[in-house]
Parts: sequence; C-alpha cells; structure tokens
Amino acid sequence: MNREQAWSIVTEFVQSESLRNHMRSVEAAMRAYAAKYGEDAEMWGVVGLLHDFDWEIHPDLERHPIAGAPILRERGVAEDIIQSVLSHADELKIPRLSLRDKSLYAVDELTGLITAATLVRPSKDIREVEVSSIKKKWKDRSFAAGVNREDVERGAAELGVDLWGEHVPTVLKAMQGIAGDLGLDGRLAKPAES
Repeated sequence: MNREQAWSIVTEFVQSESLRNHMRSVEAAMRAYAAKYGEDAEMWGVVGLLHDFDWEIHPDLERHPIAGAPILRERGVAEDIIQSVLSHADELKIPRLSLRDKSLYAVDELTGLITAATLVRPSKDIREVEVSSIKKKWKDRSFAAGVNREDVERGAAELGVDLWGEHVPTVLKAMQGIAGDLGLDGRLAKPAES
C-alpha cells in the first residue's frame, strides 16, 4: 500500500475537507515520528492517512474504526496497517504494541488542538504558531473542548516523549511543513478592511 492508494481510499470515503485535512495532519506527524525513529515514513504516513477513513460512514465509537477494517481488507491493505489503525481506538482495547501504534495514538488528538489554535489566530497561518500559544490554549478546557487532553497526555507517555519539550514541537513542525496542503498558510485570513 502506497500513499497514492491510501489517498484513493480516503477520497472514496471522506468528503469533508476538514476531516481530510485532519488525516493529512496525522500523516505528516506520523512521517515525522518515522524519521525520528528510523522507520519507514511511507508506511507510517499511510497509517496516519487511513486512520479515520471510515468516520463519515461509521461516525460513532461503537463502529469506528472496527467496521472499517473489512473495507481496508477488501482493498488489499496489509494486516499490520489495519492493526495500527484499530489500535488508535481505546474502545477496542487493542494493545498498542509497536512504536507506530503508539505514535498514531499520540498524534491523533494533538493535531486537532494545533489546528484549532491556528484557526483562532488572525493570520490563520500555522507557521506563526508557537508551542507556548498551544500550551496556553491547552489550559483553557473550553477551547477545542472536543480534544481529549487526557488521550494526548497518555499518548505522549506511552510513546515515552515529553509532551511540551518534544511531542508538541514535533507535531507542530510536521504540520507547519505542509501548511499549504492543510489550508493553514494564511489564505483563510480575512483581508484587512480599508
């Protein structure tokens, strides 16, 4: 399974641009962690890209991602990739055994917080976001309330990385590297009125 094949699955099942952007964000973060650990960035990226492919057809935690696994199998996705995708759902109680599994879980929710922190900036440019601004937003539980901060903390701990000194900077830098692909390069900012 390569990125092009994975993206084909994503575009077949995901119509929401924001969900596609979330999956691209997770892909970028997974590639960054693969590089850090000397692993296969292509396969790690594929896992990140596919992890939520079935959310629009199974939009609840009782079915996502378990009901999506047969679809991935039908499309020839390898079992180890499916295992990683399944492991990101705590409800399934599938052990996260590999660094790839742990990385997926660790980056998933965090990308949402970083995106939200970017979108409240007047510039809407992720390249201007700093770890300190994310940390400030983190403390405000009403901000991006859908982001499960406990999952983010647990993910960093399972991965064995410091949340603020290593994890958030790694994911932020990965997302900054694809700012244009995510639409977080300032184009969403409203022009100044004259």
